[in-house]
Amino acid sequence: MTTQTQTTTTTNTAPSTLTPHHSIKIPRGPVTATLNFYQPPSDATKPFNYVEQPPPGHPQRNYSDTEQAVTINDVRGQEADFNINTHAFAAVQNIQSQANRATFEDDEAIKRVYYPEVEELLLRETGAKKVLLFDHTIRLATPGAKRAPVNRVHIDQTIASAAQRVRFHLPESEAEEALKGRYRIINVWRPLNPPIVAHPLAFADSTSVPDEAMVGIEHRYPDRTGETAAVKYTQGQRWWYWSGMEEGKRLLLQCFDTEGGARVPHSAFVDPRSEEGAGRESIEVRALIFG
Repeated sequence: MTTQTQTTTTTNTAPSTLTPHHSIKIPRGPVTATLNFYQPPSDATKPFNYVEQPPPGHPQRNYSDTEQAVTINDVRGQEADFNINTHAFAAVQNIQSQANRATFEDDEAIKRVYYPEVEELLLRETGAKKVLLFDHTIRLATPGAKRAPVNRVHIDQTIASAAQRVRFHLPESEAEEALKGRYRIINVWRPLNPPIVAHPLAFADSTSVPDEAMVGIEHRYPDRTGETAAVKYTQGQRWWYWSGMEEGKRLLLQCFDTEGGARVPHSAFVDPRSEEGAGRESIEVRALIFG
């Protein structure tokens, strides 16, 4: 296996001050909580979402949500029972990192210090031949944050947008060759103010969510249009979270795979057991995985 890696300079955050919290009670075990699932546009038009400010007279998005109470089980103590090829997520423990709080205050420091750690992790956990990190997002559950936790069930990529990503980030000749083999898109998610208590991340076992629950959403950037997937609620979905995620833990969330097709719906959610004032700060790094 070669350890060839690539990164881009693309990023979409301007991190604000990160705030640790201490001495907060950590809810554990299964919880019943509300998740927001896809509700189609009332006029039956194709659903869309503007990533930034929409044009005058246009809504931010033309579809809505429907609330559904679901049981969300705790993956803690069962981490080894899940793998990314089957369930589309992996709970990885005992990760050492040279990144500190100051690292995540600066995009260039994130790329210089944290990106190589993410590349090494993905190469080891997936057995891939090549990893290309193409962006990252810091999310803060604070008023006025540029990027807040997304409280809506979704998948970051679809079949169409995954291929588009390959063509967008690789030279044409290299992209066409890469598209002939296996490629995946995986997010690496970690807390920045551990332990995670408020707005934890819920993620669904891929095998419990049928393809017909997925709905393509036009993801409209100022200069291009991509596609994400919204998710409809269906009976039998199995949902998980990782209670009190600590510093040395990482969630791998697979959004697309040409081999097997496992993909993970996910969403932040409000845990009714969380103490008032407990914030959540996290970073997700997105990667194309080849081989």
